[in-house]
Amino acid sequence: MQQFDTVIIGGGPGGLAAAYGLRGRGQNVAVVEKDLWGGTCPNRGCDPKKILMAAVEAQGRSAVLQGYGLVGTPTIDWAALMAKKRAYTRQIPTGTHAGLERAGIATFHGDAQFTVDGTVQVAGQQLNATNVIIATGQEPRLPQVTGQEWLRTSNDFLDLDTLPADVTLMGGGYVGVELAAIANSAGSRVHLVHHNARPLRAFDGDLVTDLLARLSKDGIDVRLGTEITQVAPDGDQYRVTTADGEAWTTDLVFATAGRTPVVAELHLDRVGVATTSRGVTVNDHLQTTNPHIFALGDVVDRPQPKLTPVAGYEGDYLVKVLTTDEQAAIRYPVVPSVVYGKTQLAQLGVTPDQAATQPDRYRVNDLDLTHWYSYQRIQDPQARIKVVLEQDSGRIVGAAVLSTEAEQVINYLDFVIQQRLSSVDINQMIMAYPTLASDLTYFS
Repeated sequence: MQQFDTVIIGGGPGGLAAAYGLRGRGQNVAVVEKDLWGGTCPNRGCDPKKILMAAVEAQGRSAVLQGYGLVGTPTIDWAALMAKKRAYTRQIPTGTHAGLERAGIATFHGDAQFTVDGTVQVAGQQLNATNVIIATGQEPRLPQVTGQEWLRTSNDFLDLDTLPADVTLMGGGYVGVELAAIANSAGSRVHLVHHNARPLRAFDGDLVTDLLARLSKDGIDVRLGTEITQVAPDGDQYRVTTADGEAWTTDLVFATAGRTPVVAELHLDRVGVATTSRGVTVNDHLQTTNPHIFALGDVVDRPQPKLTPVAGYEGDYLVKVLTTDEQAAIRYPVVPSVVYGKTQLAQLGVTPDQAATQPDRYRVNDLDLTHWYSYQRIQDPQARIKVVLEQDSGRIVGAAVLSTEAEQVINYLDFVIQQRLSSVDINQMIMAYPTLASDLTYFS
């Protein structure tokens, strides 16, 4: 049996942040990973997706400038784009593993599980530790439909050798919407099916409606308020049938209806760790119902978005918890969320819906930015922002943005909110003009 101060189950961004931090403070640390070193984000998630999205964004910007100085919309070469993606992702596992070894962090590859005596068993070895951190993340969820065995996941989509002429996506969350945008831009006929009339529920409803209208205008077949009940082979394609009796043939069907926490193989019941359907239960110190076991990242049942930066933030926090005598409860800063595509949807802080329930405390500025100079010059088809302001202070405390520049605007506003800047503070800044940053002075 090998002894460690801390064993971390999961070699993704959150687990790695904790591992390097704890090792830097003198702990003897081990990391267990059952799949690819580096985790979902750099291997099968946000990083490769954003590489593919770069071509989508460039194509979209070019398309709207036809007749305004550009001639000819570029087409996406899927093979070349995938080669670029793979050139990045193929180095992640070996590079991550080598970095851990250089830092003196022990590594184990295989399925981890707790034993009844509280040790971690992996690849025939027993690891004993003062504390354990669960950082196993989430994995794609396959819906229970007839023909489930024919479904693919986002992992498969992001590593397709060739993109089919026709694809169907089951689920209108951020994964489904983003993959729809990529496939559509690369030339596929895309069917996006969502079980109710309100996809992207965490985002502002008006802006979601605007985004779906943009997707439909781009040629995506958006089907709301129904669900796929059966998938069956039909020659070299698949026959898809929905609850309302509609049916069509498609080349591939991808399950994009959410993700599920990776806990089933850990045998958490053996060590008294409570879970819900949404993940591991923790207190405000990220401690589970077993005082020597902690959890971080997407595997945790918490209200904050399941995002890589949040996992890293929690990893840094646990370093302090496990190396100091007293540590305050975790406090999260505002967390921006972005749905990427030709048109992006972003949100952070107090939402417009939340503000509407407290009119004495908040007011909302709903601004059509389409004809503002910053968006007119790039022919943004539709740009809109809802800015939430605190009534008493006049400070910006939240925002929802729809535009081709939403990811940049939301990050500027993240800084404004985090630093508690008032409209007076913003107006006293001199920023490069004309830019998205200089527009901040007009939001309040």
